[in-house]
Amino acid sequence: MVFEAPKISYNGVIKEIPLGKDANGITVGGETSYPFYLFEGNMPHPPVIAMDVYDATPDDWPQAIVEPFADVISDPAAWARKCVSAYGAEMVALQLASTDPNAQNTSAEEAVEVTKKVAAAVEVPLIVWGSGNMEKDTEVLKMVAEACAEESLILGPVEEDSHKALGAAAIAYQHTIGASSPIDINLAKQLNILLGNLGVPDERIIVDPTVAGLGYGLEYCYSVMERDRMAALTQEDERLQFPVVCNLAKEVWKVKEARLSMEEAPLLGDPLKRGVLLEAMTALLLLLAGGDVLIMRHPEAIQLVRGFVRDLMAS
Repeated sequence: MVFEAPKISYNGVIKEIPLGKDANGITVGGETSYPFYLFEGNMPHPPVIAMDVYDATPDDWPQAIVEPFADVISDPAAWARKCVSAYGAEMVALQLASTDPNAQNTSAEEAVEVTKKVAAAVEVPLIVWGSGNMEKDTEVLKMVAEACAEESLILGPVEEDSHKALGAAAIAYQHTIGASSPIDINLAKQLNILLGNLGVPDERIIVDPTVAGLGYGLEYCYSVMERDRMAALTQEDERLQFPVVCNLAKEVWKVKEARLSMEEAPLLGDPLKRGVLLEAMTALLLLLAGGDVLIMRHPEAIQLVRGFVRDLMAS
């Protein structure tokens, strides 16, 4: 007697979203089953990794993460080129951290200049991510959207209170929205509805559910992402059938376990290995929860995750 494993039939499908310019674009989404359930459905586009680039030299990073970029860390364009040429980045995520009013408070004009230089330096799709200060991000990302109208950027975070201004800019200048909500499936759905009502095409929306690093609320993030994918596939909720972007690197490398030196915490072991494993394990769990685009940082962690993806896609 031949054993046949029971299979679930999924009626929903994740939308396929093109990212970047046509010549060098990437398509994400298209799943017809839960993540890597290849025995039940398809994953036509494997998850992709975008490498972090910061608009100004970070002054609080641990040595383990500074070392791979030490020769380019003061030049965002050179940093982006190295991510692509040396580490094979499929995408680049420019973090406009210095625009934060509580940090360097650099101007929108300065952010535009940096974005232009990075966009000119690489041909892969470019994510442009604000500082997290909604008022400043709205000002900055509106100006970036207009100044980089030919670049087909992915702009985020776009929140409920900024969706009208940034949604309109994305429509006018043909960019994609990173729709960001604070770890809540209902808020994620509501924002997608609002963007749709505004006129943002579905093919220009990806979802940022907000994530955490391993051990710092990741269980809750995982649960929300899992519920999102269940609603999209089994309940056919069209306003949740979008690919997911996970901005995880900054969450991982800010926790003390990734930052403490050997002298400060000898019992935690080698700082490099510790940080790499924290980032890789966080990324893998977010992949299993439904992440389609991972924003990562350390090249060794990225190599580990690429290996996991290859193995899972081949199983």
